[in-house]
Amino acid sequence: MLPLSTQAQTPAPKVRVTTSMGEFVLELNPSKAPKTVENFLQYVNDKHYDGTVFHRVISNFMIQGGGFTPDLQQKPTKAPIPLEANNGLKNDRGAVAMARTNNPNSATTQFFINTVDNANLNAPLPDGHGYAVFGKVVSGMEVIDKIRAVAVGDQGMHQNVPKTPITILKATLEK
Repeated sequence: MLPLSTQAQTPAPKVRVTTSMGEFVLELNPSKAPKTVENFLQYVNDKHYDGTVFHRVISNFMIQGGGFTPDLQQKPTKAPIPLEANNGLKNDRGAVAMARTNNPNSATTQFFINTVDNANLNAPLPDGHGYAVFGKVVSGMEVIDKIRAVAVGDQGMHQNVPKTPITILKATLEK
């Protein structure tokens, strides 16, 4: 009996993120979140994330980055993307999802990595939405755990900002 598909599956894209605290690798899921993965990879290929920081770190919740420079200046973005939260992927420890405002279709560049299981972020929330998971950490979770443990404070209108900036030195698509 032949398998359902004799064609080789395209491997899931992987992005290596090198930070000032170490490296981790994200495996993306284009079959569950195609627009989100396409958007994220466009920013990776444009080198948008290089030089940005993790500007929001809440130890028992998540680490968020991808939108600000070390002095907390927001980088320009392309148009927001439609929400793909109702895709079956969960905001579990190690899952990467898009950050957004209260507008469900407002995600652009900022992403977060769940440091614990966050079922409260899964679709559908009481408002009918959730946060779109589009991949997971497949290597370097110990780096995420180092980042989540840093000292944080308020900086201007931003809360939970690492006292020492945690910079994304580069994000690259692995070939």
